[in-house]
Amino acid sequence: MLRTLPRTFASTLSKPSAIASLRFKHTLPALPYAYNALEPYISKEIMEVHHSKHHQAYVNGLNAAEEKLGSAFNSSDVNDEIALQSAIKFNGGGHINHTIFWENLAPKGHGGKPTGELLSEIEKTWGSLDKFIEKFNAQTAAVQGSGWGWLAYNKDFKRLEIATTANQDPLKPTTGLIPLLGIDVWEHAYYLQYKNVRPDYLKAVWEVVNWKTVTDRFNKSQ
Repeated sequence: MLRTLPRTFASTLSKPSAIASLRFKHTLPALPYAYNALEPYISKEIMEVHHSKHHQAYVNGLNAAEEKLGSAFNSSDVNDEIALQSAIKFNGGGHINHTIFWENLAPKGHGGKPTGELLSEIEKTWGSLDKFIEKFNAQTAAVQGSGWGWLAYNKDFKRLEIATTANQDPLKPTTGLIPLLGIDVWEHAYYLQYKNVRPDYLKAVWEVVNWKTVTDRFNKSQ
């Protein structure tokens, strides 16, 4: 985000590089729970490595890419501007996706259950919550390599959808869908505990889904 600037100063910022230089650095968000709070479904070791190492690496990569982009703007180097887009998409997507993921989780018994309009939409679309989870797990388990599974809202058609994205592609910028719930299926999210059995991880993660944040995103998406 950008600071609010006095009009006299803001009017002098005619180049994108000048604005880019005033951006705040992205930082790793603190978790709203302890690393061991999701056990036994997601181990403390996984959470600590996933959050403090992997997510931090995306934050660092995004800051570095944006700094280089500012330099490219400043030197009017269009080649570098174009070349940096993949790094911004990958690291920026990793930062966006993981921030959503942490908020989507809560210790067992603290995340609630879907209710109200969200539950009604789930039941209308898939028949029941259990059938939704079954369908979601099947599609997400089938992601080739690394990626994400999403419960999303399609504003154009006013409906819920299950979607998957590859690598760290962020859902909204790449598809237009609004992310409500994202599940990370990169191996770093589960391998230390579930080895290569992704379906077991997907079955377990629903025990610690924070439906309160999913409902809040759904209500804001209307």
